[in-house]
Amino acid sequence: MNRLRLSLAIIPALLLSVGCNDTNGTTGRVELRDDCDPATFNAALGAGACQHKSSVGVTLTQFNSELTATHAVAAWNIQPVTLNVTEGTTLPVVNTGGETHTYTEVDEFGGGVVPALNQASGNTTVAPECADQATVAGSSVQSGGTMQHTFDAKGTEKYQCCIHPWMRQTVTVR
Repeated sequence: MNRLRLSLAIIPALLLSVGCNDTNGTTGRVELRDDCDPATFNAALGAGACQHKSSVGVTLTQFNSELTATHAVAAWNIQPVTLNVTEGTTLPVVNTGGETHTYTEVDEFGGGVVPALNQASGNTTVAPECADQATVAGSSVQSGGTMQHTFDAKGTEKYQCCIHPWMRQTVTVR
């Protein structure tokens, strides 16, 4: 009876570890995040640039100040930052932010498609994958959108947003 209870307690933990685990507490998905303030982003970048429903967020002035000072904006990120998955695992990539992001696999981290953001973030060498319009289009996730991604090759993979190139993730596929 005790062996049965122990077995029943271990099985859920084993099942969870088969698909994915990470150092940052993933919920079985990848999240593309930002906290843009619709009023200031849309006023400067055009209607619809920021799709957040609330009016509370990082203003464009705050965004630019933080980016200039630190070469990144903390609220713009990919979560989890590191991820460990089994080869063949498919996870949803969910854009919980207000802006469009990409989830682009790159050989090496680098700059993206927006020269001013590359310069401000210190990513002046564009990642070749971000220079390919078809790759960027195929890896774009609109605000509130989801795409499925399969991790299909063992090894270390790197992902970044080709719009906001400091948004990065390293995945170990085993």
